[in-house]
Amino acid sequence: MDKTIELVNNVKDIHAMPTVIVKALNIMKKPTASMKELGDIVMYDQSLTIKFLALVNSAYYGFSQQISSINIALSLLGMVKVKNIIVAVAMKPMMSNQGDKELWKHSMRVAAGCEYLANLTKIMDSDEAFISGFVHDVGKIVLHMTDEKLYSKVIKLVDEDNADILETEKKYFDSDHVRTGSLLAKRWQLPILLANTISYHHAPNLSSIPVPCNLVCFIDKIVQTNFNPNAIDKTFCGTLGLDIDDLEDLRKAILQKAELLISELS
Repeated sequence: MDKTIELVNNVKDIHAMPTVIVKALNIMKKPTASMKELGDIVMYDQSLTIKFLALVNSAYYGFSQQISSINIALSLLGMVKVKNIIVAVAMKPMMSNQGDKELWKHSMRVAAGCEYLANLTKIMDSDEAFISGFVHDVGKIVLHMTDEKLYSKVIKLVDEDNADILETEKKYFDSDHVRTGSLLAKRWQLPILLANTISYHHAPNLSSIPVPCNLVCFIDKIVQTNFNPNAIDKTFCGTLGLDIDDLEDLRKAILQKAELLISELS
């Protein structure tokens, strides 16, 4: 049996996507989808309701008035943003499983960064950019849940010794988070856009839709703790109208924005 299939099959708790995400995605697929249908998911979940009200009143969105109605909050955010937040909140327990507290935070930073830069450059739809950034590392859940201590060793080598993450994962697991993520995307029947960013965020030019993959790859590098400007694709940077000298300011703006979102959804 292929090692990637074996790894995913052995992680029992990850076979099914959280029910609330399945409901949200199914609603969004319908041509006649309504905000009421999506809103019902939120309004019947007290935790989600509280998080939506906190978020819509936060500096992340910067609305001028205090909003106390969940219906108004949802209508201000719009259907796609509501769906994206449902996914981000519902995925948190899975991403934070077994002590891996940083994966969800990193995913939120990449999501916020992709949204921010998409808004700034108009390179793609900002809502699609957000969710693409959020799901890109979902394959890491499988490796972490397979062997927490071993995967912690992988992360340590990447953080402290600047080891290549895919090569290091392959060395210790005979697979990597791109392969496990690709299999999850297929099993969960994720949209082509998300399946591509999961599969090609380390090799954007191999994707049939390279723009979102390039964006995720770019932001993923910018938000790293050990950020290295030399690792940035200067050609892609140029297509966005950004100079290498601008990257520290961009990084600071993205991290500030992301921490607001993380704080409200934690």
